[in-house]
Amino acid sequence: MTDPTPPQPVARTADVPAFADSSGLPHARSEPESVEQPPARPASGEGLNGGTGDNDRLRFVGAATRRIARGLDLDEIVLGLCRASVPTFSDAILVYLRHPLPVGDEQPVTPWVLKLRRTDRIPEALALGSVGDPRADASGPVLPMLASATPLVEVRGNGPLAEVLRGVRPVFVESQVPKAALRELTGAVALPEGQRAILAPLRGRRRVIGAAVFLRRPDRPSFEAEDLQVAQQLATHSALGVDKAVLYGREASIADELQRTMLPDDLPQPTGVRLASRYLPAAQSARVGGDWYDAIPLPGSRVALVVGDVMGHSTTSAAIMGQLRTTVQTLAGLDLPPQEVLHHLDEQAQRLGTDRMATCLYAVYDPVAHRITAANAGHPPPVLLHVDGSTEVLDLPPNAPIGVGGVDFETVELAAPAGATLVLYTDGLVESRSRDVMTGVEHLRGRLAEISRLVRPNSAAPLEPLCDEILDIVGPGDRDDDIALLAARFEGIAPDDVAYCRLDPRAESVREARRLVRESLARWELGELEDSVELLVSEVVTNAVRYAERPVSVRLLRTDVLRCEVGDDVPQLPRLRQAGPADEGGRGLYLVQRLARQWGATRLSTGKLVWFEMAPPL
Repeated sequence: MTDPTPPQPVARTADVPAFADSSGLPHARSEPESVEQPPARPASGEGLNGGTGDNDRLRFVGAATRRIARGLDLDEIVLGLCRASVPTFSDAILVYLRHPLPVGDEQPVTPWVLKLRRTDRIPEALALGSVGDPRADASGPVLPMLASATPLVEVRGNGPLAEVLRGVRPVFVESQVPKAALRELTGAVALPEGQRAILAPLRGRRRVIGAAVFLRRPDRPSFEAEDLQVAQQLATHSALGVDKAVLYGREASIADELQRTMLPDDLPQPTGVRLASRYLPAAQSARVGGDWYDAIPLPGSRVALVVGDVMGHSTTSAAIMGQLRTTVQTLAGLDLPPQEVLHHLDEQAQRLGTDRMATCLYAVYDPVAHRITAANAGHPPPVLLHVDGSTEVLDLPPNAPIGVGGVDFETVELAAPAGATLVLYTDGLVESRSRDVMTGVEHLRGRLAEISRLVRPNSAAPLEPLCDEILDIVGPGDRDDDIALLAARFEGIAPDDVAYCRLDPRAESVREARRLVRESLARWELGELEDSVELLVSEVVTNAVRYAERPVSVRLLRTDVLRCEVGDDVPQLPRLRQAGPADEGGRGLYLVQRLARQWGATRLSTGKLVWFEMAPPL
């Protein structure tokens, strides 16, 4: 049907006529009510039932609307309407909303449907005094109507329900059209007689989004004319609250999706290191922040570990974070040293704006050398947990944050012993209103040492549970910022699992490369791979020595796979092509693609690296 809601003036609280003392109503709810709602005394026939006391009636409307406004999401707002209405204003209520609810200027689906979101009523044992009260029939058709209410109602464009909704104003269910509208809405056969039911359309900013039905039992005074304006106030504030909740829900959904796409879906599992991560938003009201983490595989089986924090908590901060993260990934692909990565990241932040500030820590782990090379830009220092349970705060020059400009970033090289765990994090983990960063870092160190005592001596704690335990240092009321956490367990590659040689750029060097393959595979008892690996190494080394001017490097690594890396000083990356029948070359990479489990080529600052991996025999 077409939208039945022409623009209508919205009633104001000040427009509501005087109501009587609402404290004359029986208050039958078992749970405590808000202090804003006037307390109820045993029924005296006065208050909202009796029609005396202008100020009390206005106080009820004010308290009820404040209660509704406290809700943040859809369910809380509907619950606020029910709890504000029952039992002070009505004995029962039904709340229907459009399904699905349109958002903002979005056009609602047609024909549109009303869905029963909630019903509420006075418990009979409280309303009547006891379960076996002889006046148990005093509820009349109210309880059957609640029990048999239709959960989904399709609104007919020319039906009585559509006509009432088009009128926007609440109506008594006593004339023919409102009775037919209530019967169409609820599916009830018996309806309350007289002025014991009010059907109130719920109109938001642009359109009707639902309807509320207020009901009173026969043993209670009927609704009065002034009650229509009370119902108008309740319906208007509820509808506007629902509108805000739907918009907030859409914004939260967009924020969640933005945050999810900005952070890595899955961490890589590069050779010689195990990774785990966590991200926690600051709060439900600030789901998006500028914290990020990343792990980027680099040539030579190395991996870049990154954690950063953009100033602010907004979609703008998240968008800037996404740009900086992309910049870091691009710079890491060029295999630049950490200080150069931070220098170019600083320049990029200045191009984005003068107030684009961020902190960042960039570290490169080499599993063969068992070393870390790191540079810091104003970020909290990482903590290294050794396998014996001792902890160490890495001594990195703090330097200035990203975006300051004109700053030199200093790189530090440190040992990364096998079995140790490097914990990188953002300041939300260690800083709060009650403690500064360094106090929080010491707290983190103590927590890590405590966790280590719970595992076997000289054994590392499982990485995923370790991350969960680390986050427990932040209490539920102690978190002011979002948190990004990246933990790296260094396993390294043993020297016995590495074979390396440097070859002069001449044709005879291919023979030396094949000899390295045969000797290494024999030592590792991988003779079944000898023919395939020797063939592929010959092809890749032949292409390297043909064009290189400086020595060519060949390295074999044995982990869960066999990896071969050939580096030279030629920056042009090889391209796979289909060789013609008369071509003498062009088949080397084709063989690599067919025989290797995977392969690739990476441009380095000194040339390039071509690598391939072979699965070990079963």
